[in-house]
Amino acid sequence: MKQLTKTLSLAGAAIAVTASTLGAGATPAFAASRDGVCNSGEFCYYYNSGEAGSISDFTGSIADYGTTQPGCYDFKGAGAGKGLCIKNNAASVWNRSTKTVRVYFNSSYGGTYQSIAAGAKANLNATLKNNNASHQFVTASSTACSTSGLGDPRTCSGAVAWANDHLGSTSLGTGTCDHVVALAYGWSSSGSHDAYLHWTQVPSTYKHAGDRSVPAGGLAFFSGGSQGYGHVMLSLGGGSFASTDVGTDGRYHAGRYGKTTIATIESSFGEHYLGWTQPWFKVNH
Repeated sequence: MKQLTKTLSLAGAAIAVTASTLGAGATPAFAASRDGVCNSGEFCYYYNSGEAGSISDFTGSIADYGTTQPGCYDFKGAGAGKGLCIKNNAASVWNRSTKTVRVYFNSSYGGTYQSIAAGAKANLNATLKNNNASHQFVTASSTACSTSGLGDPRTCSGAVAWANDHLGSTSLGTGTCDHVVALAYGWSSSGSHDAYLHWTQVPSTYKHAGDRSVPAGGLAFFSGGSQGYGHVMLSLGGGSFASTDVGTDGRYHAGRYGKTTIATIESSFGEHYLGWTQPWFKVNH
């Protein structure tokens, strides 16, 4: 259980912070401008899950949060956690900036990371919850689909070509979404029982939770469904996706392979968008 420490006043913290103890790219003036309120344009950490507890707000990337008072970046908002250093103490985030923000396991933007899309709220995943060491603002285009090190028979562009060639097909079955994305990448099966299980098996290195800017070839995952199996579809780029059980209007149509969007799946299938992953398949790991 997290231990609360004595809250430092904003004035005291601002005086004590020096350039030598701030993260890369930050200044004392920048630190002093943080007010513990998640304003438009900011990326915010929360001490508790579900965007609860004290807030620590940022407008730029930070490579090193520091680990001790009075020189660390801390939680400044009211509530549980106020005054604690944020390193390895955050449980959820709200990205109110216009860029994707990556939360990293290590300082200096190292190790595994979780991508938080512009405007998204998210709990940090099991790897990063209370293990956050740095964060970086990135443009959506900086993360592309890649099969590097994954051993997929087809490249990202090859999978997209396969999907486009099969749009309109009625021979791929019903409820076969996880199987079909594997077919697109040249596998005979995904190695996972269902889409949601597939999502949970993907290493955090290849995951972008909450990020809706899915590059062509990326796999977009959802949770929910009548049996809890979720859904997965392949990005065609530009916000379009190839999906099983989708008709010409992009909405649910059993047995047809069609083109749709994340928002349409949310409304038509009634499922919750989780994020996207690189083309990692259990069958090869």
